[in-house]
This record gives sequence, C-alpha cells and structure tokens, in this order.
Amino acid sequence: MALTPVQVRAMDDQAHAARTTWNLLHDWWSMLPRDKRSLAAADAAIRQARKEIEWLAALPAQAAQAVLKAYAQAWRNCWDGRAGEPVFKARVRELMSVDIPQGRDLHIVRVHRRWGMVRIPLVGRVRFRWTKGLPVGKHANQENRVTGARLVRDALGWHIAFRVQTLELEPEEHMGPEVGIDVGVAVPLALSDGSVYTHDEWSTKKEQATLIRLERRAARRKSFRKPRERTSRRLRRTYDRIQGLRARAKRRHLDWQHQTTLAIARTYGTVVVEALQVTSMVKSAKGTVDSPGRNVAQKSGLNRSIAQEAWGRTVKLLTYKTTRYGGVLYKVPAPGTSQRCSTCGHTTPGSRESQAAFVCKNPDCGWTGNADHNASRNVLHLYRMGLAAIPAAGRAVVRRAGRVKPATAR
Repeated sequence: MALTPVQVRAMDDQAHAARTTWNLLHDWWSMLPRDKRSLAAADAAIRQARKEIEWLAALPAQAAQAVLKAYAQAWRNCWDGRAGEPVFKARVRELMSVDIPQGRDLHIVRVHRRWGMVRIPLVGRVRFRWTKGLPVGKHANQENRVTGARLVRDALGWHIAFRVQTLELEPEEHMGPEVGIDVGVAVPLALSDGSVYTHDEWSTKKEQATLIRLERRAARRKSFRKPRERTSRRLRRTYDRIQGLRARAKRRHLDWQHQTTLAIARTYGTVVVEALQVTSMVKSAKGTVDSPGRNVAQKSGLNRSIAQEAWGRTVKLLTYKTTRYGGVLYKVPAPGTSQRCSTCGHTTPGSRESQAAFVCKNPDCGWTGNADHNASRNVLHLYRMGLAAIPAAGRAVVRRAGRVKPATAR
C-alpha cells in the first residue's frame, strides 16, 4: 500500500492497539475462574478498556471484535487438539496486523490497471497495488464479493490481503501424466521425466555486499550497548535495512515457488513427492558435552541451505494448486530414494558417488545418470507400487491424539 507518513503512524497505532488488546484479553481470561469466562463478559471487558485506556480507541470497534473472535477460535483449536494454548504476543516477535472484518467498510475502487483505492477505518483512503482481480462494482454479487481484509506489515511496509467469497465450479479431472519430484539444495526440484527447476541467488551481488556491511555495522554498534539498555535509533534503522533486504529476497523466492508450482500443477495430473520430516532434518549436530557432535559447521551450513529452500512451503503450494486444476498430490516414504537404482531396483552402498552422479554398483546393471533424476524416478516408482503414505487430494490431514475438551470456560 502507498501510505503517507501520517497514515503509517495511524496504522502502526492500530496494530499496537490490536496486539495489546490480545494481551489484555489473555491476562483477563487467565485470571478469571473458569465458570466466569464467556464471550459476553470478554466483550464487556474490551468495551470498558477502550473507554478507560484512550490509545486503545485507535483500533476500530469492529477490529477489536475481530481480536476477540480470533482469541476465542484459538482456544477452540486448542480444545480440539489442532494447536497449543494461546500465548502472549511479544512486540519483537509478532507481525503487526489489523483485521477489517466487514467488507462493506472498504469501498474498493479501481483507479487504473495497476492501482486501486480502499477505505481503511480511522485512516482514510489509501492506494494499493492491484495485483489480482477483485469482485467489486458491477462484478460483485451475493456469491462473489469481498467479505473483509487483513492489513499486515513486514520489513517492506504495509500490505493488504482481501478475503473474497466466491463460487467456484468443481474442476474436471486432470488427465495429465504422472510425475515424481525430488527436492534438493543444488537442484531445487528434479522431476522424473528429466526436467529440472533451478533458480539463481535471491539477492544480487550488490545486495549481498550491502547486507554484509550492514550486519557488521549492527554488530559493531551492538557491542557498545550496555546490558538492558534501549536500542538506539541508529541501530534500529540498521536492523530495518537488514530486514528489508532479507524480505526482498524472500519475496523473490516466494514468487519463484508460485510460478514453478503453478506450471507443475497445470502440466501433470498426478504429482508424487517425498514425505520429508524437514524439522528433524535441520536439527543441530552439536550434541552434548559428554558426546559432542562431528562436522558441526558443515551440518549448520546444510541446515541453512535446507531452510532457505523452504521445501515444506513448496509442498503446500503444490497441494492446493494440483487440487485447483483437478490433479492429485501424493506423498511416499522418503528413506532409500537416493540410494536405490531406478533401473534394476537394487540398493548398493556407494552408488551415489557425488551430489550429481549416480553409478549403480550392481554388476548386472551398471546404470549411470543424474542422482536427482534417479531419486525422482524412485519416488514415482513407490507411488506406482502402492506405497503412498499420505494421499493428499487437496489437503494433507495430520491426525493428533484426542484430548479431553474442558466442560467449562466456553
């Protein structure tokens, strides 16, 4: 969004008020006995707080009600076993955000091809980049309309995401071919038909040099700060510039993932990926004092590379995009896909001689080829053998252990 300095301050005040409302509501809910907790009592407490604390009134009443609904939904998710208990929102760790629950308050108008205008409560008319079609004006009806929006701030500024209620027809079954996908670091996506999807560095050489210089400056300025001393404005501005460079690289990565997964979903009817436990793969190798780990520096570098590729996000994008185009996504067990020969089916030690070279050590085979291509063919082979671990036709459902729902405090 293109905000003026006055509008930026107003949006920041609303975001801080929304976060404080959540924290006050969490403290109020935690201190009350269970038999006195209710949505009506919480609503009355929020109204009283907005009258007594003047700066809380910077948040519109509808947005305050949205905070209450989100907090209540967080507890319902906890009781149903879908998430943990709601926690305190710290200022340094939480994204600044404001919810606009009513679409009729937005008054969206398209100015021209690239820009539109939207009305933000207590802020005014704001310009925003028109990146996707919205059902507004003559294109809006009861089945296709904007029902609300959410404002989020990151290192690059304030952004707006619209909630749209639309009627979509069920897609026809995708009759495209089957494909297995192997994810990696050197080759991000290798497909069983021999095609690969790669990318360059997310930051230019100039941006990388600037990032290193800013990180050194921040470390030098931080060394002069005393314990529990507030961060200086200069150091805070340096941190903002570092976050801006990293956010720009993340945006480029996300754009590449969207374009790549869209091309795969349009081309193939059945997509097969590995059921990777990425969280376990990026655990530290430091070990303990009694049994220290080995090759800690190398493992740390590998963990950073895996985290930068965001394999889990790629699978999530593929999951909903294959469903949107009538396809199906499956997950198969990951162990052994890199060591097995896709031609003869034997798994022999040392067949993967390097990151890119695979040479089958079976005397009766001796097949050689690209290691990533071989792994993707093995992924597809596991699916054809009926070893799909999670048939994720639109959504991968993770079952959690059943928990007892509290009979009170609802």
